[in-house]
Amino acid sequence: QVQLVESGGGLVTAGGSLRLSCAASGRTFSTYHMGWFRQAPGKEREFVATISWSGGSTYYADSVKGRFTISRDNAKNTVYLQMNTLKPEDTAVYYCAASRADWVVVTTSGYTYWGQGTQVTVSS
Repeated sequence: QVQLVESGGGLVTAGGSLRLSCAASGRTFSTYHMGWFRQAPGKEREFVATISWSGGSTYYADSVKGRFTISRDNAKNTVYLQMNTLKPEDTAVYYCAASRADWVVVTTSGYTYWGQGTQVTVSS
């Protein structure tokens, strides 16, 4: 069992930055690929970024490539999402999730554990 708690969301103006954190409980964090997803009002949850269990591989949605960076610190059981050059269309609830499926995992069904989400609002 892995419990995930996101933090770091908030209100930011367009062009600004935020760093999201996701703290995981349990001793097996380093065996999971970790992902970030987001869900805007009235839309389906969509893939944002993922990082392999070792941190050696990352993969991004085209919409965030070059602006967002996913990283992890297995010693701290934490995964991060650095978000730069934010746009109003990045406004959503952001969720972190854990997966043991084969790399690379970009669908919600590939993730077993989910956090409760953190709101990110980007004003124009």
